[in-house]
Amino acid sequence: TKELLIQDTLVDDKVRKSSVDLRREIIDVGSIQNLIELRKKRKNKNNTASSSTDSEPEQQDPGPVDSTHFLWAAVEGKVKVIEKFLEGNGNPDTCDEFKRTALHRASLEGHTEIVQKLLDNGAAVNFQDRLDSTAMHWTCRGGQLEVLKVLQKSGADLNMKDKLMSTPLHVATRTGRFDVVEYLIASGVDINAKDREGDMALHDAVRLNRYRIVKLLLQHGADVQAKNAEGKTPSELVKEWQLDMKDILEKVVLRTGCTYDKEDLKI
Repeated sequence: TKELLIQDTLVDDKVRKSSVDLRREIIDVGSIQNLIELRKKRKNKNNTASSSTDSEPEQQDPGPVDSTHFLWAAVEGKVKVIEKFLEGNGNPDTCDEFKRTALHRASLEGHTEIVQKLLDNGAAVNFQDRLDSTAMHWTCRGGQLEVLKVLQKSGADLNMKDKLMSTPLHVATRTGRFDVVEYLIASGVDINAKDREGDMALHDAVRLNRYRIVKLLLQHGADVQAKNAEGKTPSELVKEWQLDMKDILEKVVLRTGCTYDKEDLKI
């Protein structure tokens, strides 16, 4: 379809573009697909009798389920459709043209019951899509803390990297998911892991003006002197792009009792 061709073009363009452009698109790819799926959802609702409710179809036998309906059910949270597919010996790792599985989709949407059911039926917890993102990356993008816990209990790699060498911590930081960042740190992830641009989560938090996340990262030992591929420390990014963050970083360092002085922070 036209929509799938548009999505495929977006993915193919990622290979050709610079790393910075690729970073922007990989962050937004979930939003693009969500918009397309929302339009489909509205169209489906318009074709449904106004007296029907979301819960009614869920109570009925969904009948034969193909892979398309299976993947869509993961987005919609249709547990019985998922069960029907799996009971018919359907592959839990069935994926779309972007190698995105039902586990990826349900993790993004926060459908904990479906996530657990997929895992119980053998879904690969670290399955990577075409962007090398795992369900853990997607649940961090969606800010789904309870799903994160389920994935972790099933052996998900909390430090696994996608094509941009981004960890789940990078993803949660960029999308501003404070509770997820907090949980990942408490779980012992590599707080100073670097992506393809040499950026740590702290670089991203500073660049995006994530005050609470900056403070949290500093409290847990994020390296303010670490340089990215451009030779920039987090504080140098503040100096170059967000001057209003200078005072914030200084206050955070003082409040957290860090040993760094103003010279270290270049403020």
